[in-house]
Amino acid sequence: MNSHPDNPSGSVVMVELSQLDLRYEGCRLKSPAAEGRLLAAMAQSGIREPLQGVELSSTRILLNGFKRLRCARKLHIHTGPFVSLAADEASGIVCLLRVANDHALSLLEQARFLDELKAGCGLSVAEIAQQLSRSKAWVSLRLGVLTELSSVVRAALFDGSFPVYSYLYTLRPFRRLNGAQAVDEFVTALRGKKLSARQIQQLAHGFFRGPESFREQIRRGHLALPLQQLKELPEDPDGCSEFERLVVADLEQAQKVLIRLMTKSAEPSRLSSRPFRAQAHLLCAGLLSRLPAFTKTLRQLHDHCG
Repeated sequence: MNSHPDNPSGSVVMVELSQLDLRYEGCRLKSPAAEGRLLAAMAQSGIREPLQGVELSSTRILLNGFKRLRCARKLHIHTGPFVSLAADEASGIVCLLRVANDHALSLLEQARFLDELKAGCGLSVAEIAQQLSRSKAWVSLRLGVLTELSSVVRAALFDGSFPVYSYLYTLRPFRRLNGAQAVDEFVTALRGKKLSARQIQQLAHGFFRGPESFREQIRRGHLALPLQQLKELPEDPDGCSEFERLVVADLEQAQKVLIRLMTKSAEPSRLSSRPFRAQAHLLCAGLLSRLPAFTKTLRQLHDHCG
């Protein structure tokens, strides 16, 4: 489509902010704290950097500047500077991705725009990588991160009620082991609580590795007691002897194996071959015979440590 006749692509013009098309607002992360700082700055000096988007024959589509737009509304600013990045949506997104560094666009924001290029504009991974001068692995990695997000987690991350950093570096490893539903429960419980990354990390380890009573406290939103319990844990695990470290490692491994076994055993249709059933029957009998003694030992250890 042709550019707007009174604004060649690349020149800055003043526009009515209420007339901007916001179809890509969901591709950008919200940050209440950052937006609060920006609001204070704009109250003093207005909109200093032009909003960026695509200007077509009938509309102006915003790609970059949603925080400034929301702040402008709160300050009753009705017009602002706008610059068109390209003559069509796909080219505009490519331009934004090329010029924006990782501080301007987070990994998830990059992923959302890449998904728009792939699903909305019909470009292949190879075509996107070529246009961005990136590798196909760079594109695929970001699309893969986006694909694994449930609707619950995606909404919490993009509306700013759960920190992206904590999801990417704390929860993703647990997702592979514990499943998406458990991560959804955790994010729902902590959404909007304004906890530090350290507190979220501590609660995650307790939620995914601790007892059911600990998880239930977090599900109910009763975080004071779990956080207090976690504060009592030593910061330095190296205070343990070598023998103690081995026991802790064995307990962690046993918990992982139990979770994996329960998850896989929930799919009996995939466990139907005669060789499997013969071997599993013998192994299950052996485990069940040791289960009372194992449970007794575990209870004694639990009482001793408590």
